[in-house]
Amino acid sequence: MAKARALDRRRKSVRNIRKITRTMELIATARFKKAMDRSVASRDYTTRLAKILGNIAAVGAGGDAGFSHPLLEVRPTKRTAVLVLTGNRGLCGGYNSNIVRQALAILGQWRSEKVDVHTSVSGKRGISALRFRGIDIDERYQQFEDKPEFDQVAPIGRAYLEAYAAGSIDRLDVVYTKFDSIAKQAAVTETLLPLKPPQAEGGAATEALASQDYDFYPSAESILEEILPASFMARLFKCFLDAAVSEQVARMVAMKAASENAGGLIKDLSRRYNRARQSQITGEIMEILGGVEALKK
Repeated sequence: MAKARALDRRRKSVRNIRKITRTMELIATARFKKAMDRSVASRDYTTRLAKILGNIAAVGAGGDAGFSHPLLEVRPTKRTAVLVLTGNRGLCGGYNSNIVRQALAILGQWRSEKVDVHTSVSGKRGISALRFRGIDIDERYQQFEDKPEFDQVAPIGRAYLEAYAAGSIDRLDVVYTKFDSIAKQAAVTETLLPLKPPQAEGGAATEALASQDYDFYPSAESILEEILPASFMARLFKCFLDAAVSEQVARMVAMKAASENAGGLIKDLSRRYNRARQSQITGEIMEILGGVEALKK
C-alpha cells in the first residue's frame, strides 16, 4: 500500500508541475507574438534606413568611397567594448548559456590579443554567469524585460557613440541572439562600430539611384551627419528587440517540452500505480481466500 500511495503522491506532484509549465508556455506564447511584431517592424525600419543611407551616400558623394565620417572610421583596435544581451530569468532552455558561451569566446579572443575590453552585460543571468567565471563587468543593466523601449536603449547608444567619437573605444561588439524566424535563432556577435560604409548597405537600390540626379539641402554630407547616428541607434535597438523575442521563443519551446515530458511521466506513473494497486488487491484477495480455506478445515 505504501508503494501505491507514494506513486500517487508523485503523480499528483507532476500534474501540478505540468499545470505550471503549461501556463508559462501560454504566457511566453502571448509575449512572443507581441515581441515578434515589434522586432519585425524594427527590422523593416532598420533595413529601409540603411538603404536610404546608401542612396544618399552614393548620389550625394558620387559613390566615392572616400566619404569620411567619425563613425565610419576604422582604427586599430586598442580598446574595444563588448555588450552582452541575456535574460533576467531562466527556464528558457539554452538561451542564456549559448549567449554566455559566445561572449566568453569573443572576450577570450580580445584578451589573447592584449586588447583592453570594456564589458557591459544586460540581464541577471548573464551577469551572474560571467561574474562566476571571473569576468570583470563594467556596466550592468537589469531593467530590460520582454518589451525593451527605445528610450531605455537610447542612453546606452549615445554613450557608445560619444566614446567612439572621443577615441575611448575603437570598436563595439554586441553579443545577442539574432531572430531570423520562429524555427531559427542563433547567438551571434555583431560589430556595430565602426559602421559599415553606406555603399555596402545600399545594394542594388543604391546603384539604381546613383545614376539619377538628386538635389540635397543643405547637402548630402549634412544629412548623413544626422542619419549615421540614427542608423546606429536603430541597429542597437533591434539587437535588444531580437534578444527579447528570441528569449520568449526559447522559453515557449522549453515549457512545451517540459509539459510534454510531464505528460509522459504521468502516464508512466499511472501505469506503475495501477500495477501496484492491482498487485495489492490481488494479494488481499488471496489472503481472504486463504482465510476461507482455513475456516473450512
